[in-house]
Amino acid sequence: MPFSHPPARVSDVNRPVVEEFRANAGRVGGMFEGGDLLLLTTVGARTGREQTVPLGFVREEPESGDPGPGRLLVVASAGGAPRHPDWYRNLLAHPMVRVEVGEDDFGAVAVPLEGAARERAFAHVVERAPGYADHQAATARALPVVRLERPYVDAPFTGFGDKLREVHTWLRAQLRHVRDETEAYFAARERGGAAAPPAVPGLRIRQHCLAFCESLHTHHTLEEQGALPAILRAHPHLAPAVERLRAEHRVVDALRARLVALLDGVAESDPERFRAELARMTRELEAHLDYEEEVLIPPLDLLPPPPG
Repeated sequence: MPFSHPPARVSDVNRPVVEEFRANAGRVGGMFEGGDLLLLTTVGARTGREQTVPLGFVREEPESGDPGPGRLLVVASAGGAPRHPDWYRNLLAHPMVRVEVGEDDFGAVAVPLEGAARERAFAHVVERAPGYADHQAATARALPVVRLERPYVDAPFTGFGDKLREVHTWLRAQLRHVRDETEAYFAARERGGAAAPPAVPGLRIRQHCLAFCESLHTHHTLEEQGALPAILRAHPHLAPAVERLRAEHRVVDALRARLVALLDGVAESDPERFRAELARMTRELEAHLDYEEEVLIPPLDLLPPPPG
């Protein structure tokens, strides 16, 4: 997952740990020695600048039939402080994060768990790392448990066309997450009955929607700055198609804003009207991805690989 911000800021307190972690493939001494430690890089909610913090983590027990690569859990405990840590507030605003574990470095979607899922996950965390129970006892706030969802394992570079397919596969998966989470929300609301208050829309809907929208914006920015100029230099006859893509980028940017607004209003929405509007938006977004693949993959496959 590309970050396009200035180099990540590391606090003076965390700097020695971060430097030792990176110098020793994730192994550190001191208070963290022998524990499971990762580095989490978030984008500042107010500053827009990357920030890296070391965090303990627990591996989540895989769900039945779940083929995904490792899912990690982190707890926004701040040692039991009364306020959520900055990194948690950052990922609520920008759910796309970078994770370093050992020598592995990958992008993930940060999704706080809620309700029964949060309770099960926290019990699992406390079983593996009992100190978090002390942190919870020290504060009145419920400590957020965040799942770091790694959608896919980056494959070796085999060509720019394949890289575009990989990005589009990830984007389509996020759209499916949004659809599935809204269906689960409406199902829970309908089970509650007319007399019951509606279920609160889940953070999962919001986080996957933001992840899709932020990633699509980054994807288009990289295309505008790199892929499209390179294609025009190598294949000037594709100028009309590239201009259409650039026009579509502007349309899709407006569609992204409408998608966020639609999901922000899910609690007051009529389910059938909401489903119809979400389906229409999804068709428009997927049609754009289809056209990008039709136009861009053939010339991208002809571009030479980057050095190294």
